[in-house]
Amino acid sequence: MTVHVASVGVGRFGKRTEPLVELAAEAASLALEGIGRKPVDLLVVGTMLGHGPHGQISLLPRLAGRLGLESAAGLRVEAASATGAMAFHVAAETLSAGPANRALVLATEKMTDLATPALTRELSGALHESEVAAGATMTAWGALVAERYLQRYHLGEEELDPVSVHARSRGATNPNAQFRKPVTSTEVRESRPVALPLRLLHCSAISDGAVAVVLEKGDGPASVLGLGQGFEALRLGDRPDLTTFAATRLAAQRAYESAHLTRKEVGVVELHDAFAPFALIDLEDLGFCGPGEAASWFAQRWVAADGRLPVNPGGGLLGRGHPVGASGLAGIAEIAQQLRGEAGSHQVASSPKVGLAQSLAGVGAQTFVTILGREGP
Repeated sequence: MTVHVASVGVGRFGKRTEPLVELAAEAASLALEGIGRKPVDLLVVGTMLGHGPHGQISLLPRLAGRLGLESAAGLRVEAASATGAMAFHVAAETLSAGPANRALVLATEKMTDLATPALTRELSGALHESEVAAGATMTAWGALVAERYLQRYHLGEEELDPVSVHARSRGATNPNAQFRKPVTSTEVRESRPVALPLRLLHCSAISDGAVAVVLEKGDGPASVLGLGQGFEALRLGDRPDLTTFAATRLAAQRAYESAHLTRKEVGVVELHDAFAPFALIDLEDLGFCGPGEAASWFAQRWVAADGRLPVNPGGGLLGRGHPVGASGLAGIAEIAQQLRGEAGSHQVASSPKVGLAQSLAGVGAQTFVTILGREGP
């Protein structure tokens, strides 16, 4: 049974004063309005942290009541920073296998209400407890991955800068992005060190935001062609190689096989660029270029909106913002909007027929890959 994205609702990312439920309701209302408020059978909600008043307790009935969806069935999911992608996969597979005809998929996060040290501790919950006990944080592990990658392929730290320049330039075209001003390579290089080789502008920012999509049975201009996911050891010390994410390679293989497509048929891509080096690794793991080649793709602007393969046209995590539970669905929503011709100021020039979204949990312990197409399978 084919499933397609019938409508998308996205709120503005950044520092928001609204509580979690109101952020979620804003995006959900936009998506529901896009289908004329037709009945919804299933509500799937994802949030990683669930901050704010009533953020974690009884979130589903609070949202169902707020949106008038008391008659729908409901599920809540969590997969660290891939939570939004998991919510989409759960809804798509549930619709395909069961009697429900329409699902509202909603992913949201409220982060800016916590001080940075407290939020850093909470985000570290996505890591292995033995490494956290030794002082590991997401940023420290991102820096370790970056260092290994640069060393293996004999690259300088400045090779990371074009990733951030690209992200901010695309975010500047997206009215819902947290960062609406482009930056130069010099500004990236001169931003303060966070955990070398990572500097401030190599890292995604603390953000609030919500995204919603309505999924319906049947073909549409953004049909689900392929889904894939994979796991890798949670503890980085148990991995044989830190310059690639095995979970992404496995998820991509499964998604391509499910869609009966190859990477050559993909016309637009959403990568999980929580840190600039992740974008390089992601592009390689998805098969779009060989090991160590991704830096040249960004340096030569082959990933631009009018380039060989448009990447993160709405800014990605570095440009759009990274409300952790929402980002995975934001990437899928961006691909759906590109295929439906609804991306507005950040629409790519090539009118792609197939798009791919990838989302990482933590430092790649779990990956989701979603392939959408303008024509059903």
